[in-house]
Amino acid sequence: MKMDLREFFRQPLEVKEAHAQLPGDIEGYGQAFVVSDEQKLDWADMIYLKTRPLELRNMRFWPAQPPSFRETLDHYTLEIQKVADKLVGAMAKNLGVNAETLIEKLEFQQVRINYYPPCPQSDKVLGLSPHSDTVTLTILLQINEVQGLQIKKDDNWVPVMPLLDSFIINIGDMMEILSNGKYKSINHRTTVDPHKERLSIATFHSPNYDACIGPLKEITRDGEEHYKTMEFKEMVKIRLSSKLDEKDFMETMKLE
Repeated sequence: MKMDLREFFRQPLEVKEAHAQLPGDIEGYGQAFVVSDEQKLDWADMIYLKTRPLELRNMRFWPAQPPSFRETLDHYTLEIQKVADKLVGAMAKNLGVNAETLIEKLEFQQVRINYYPPCPQSDKVLGLSPHSDTVTLTILLQINEVQGLQIKKDDNWVPVMPLLDSFIINIGDMMEILSNGKYKSINHRTTVDPHKERLSIATFHSPNYDACIGPLKEITRDGEEHYKTMEFKEMVKIRLSSKLDEKDFMETMKLE
C-alpha cells in the first residue's frame, strides 16, 4: 500500500486529474471541504474513495496506475475493516453494550489518501485544518516517518510522533454521540514540513447514510441524553456545507 501510494502521487498532474472530483462531490482526486472561492485551502493533495460496501465503488475514481493499486487497496481495506471490527467490539464491551450494536455502525468505509508537499513557508499554512472526523472510527497509516499530525489536548496542540509500522486510531464524532460522550472524538490537524513530503492514508468507518444516530438506549436508560438524534446523511450534509473548524459540528449536536 505504501509503495503504490508513493507511486501514484509521483505521476504527472494530468494522470492524477483523470480521476478528478466532479463538481459538488468529494469523491476522487482534488481538495476537500471547498465551500467558497475566498477560503484558504489546505496545503495538500488528496484522493477520496468509497471502498465498502463494494456496490458503492465508482471505479472511474480508482487509479489504474500503478497497475497494482486497485488490487492492493481492495486487500488493504478488507484487512483494515477486520481491525476496526475488533476495536469497536472491545469498545462495546467497555460500554456494556452488545458488540454488534456498534459494529453495525461501521457499515460504510471510505479512504482519504493524503499528500502534503514541502512548503518553504510552512509556518503560514496547514496541511489539514483543525477538525474531528464525522465518522465512527478512523484508522490512519502514516506512509513515511515525517511528523505532521497534531492533536489538541488541554488547549495545546501536541505532536503525534510517527511510529514505524503502526496505526493511529481516531475516535470519530459518531462514536461520541453513540456513547453519549463517554468516548470523545479527537480534535486534530496536520502541519507541513518545509523540506520533506508527507503521505498518509486515513480509513474512515461510518454508519449507513440512512441510519438514525443518537445516544444508545442501553447507555442512557438511567440517565440523560447529551446529544441530538439525527439521520447520518443529514449530519454529513451539514458537515460538507461548511469549512473545517475544530469541533464546531459537535457543538451543534449537543442538547442544552
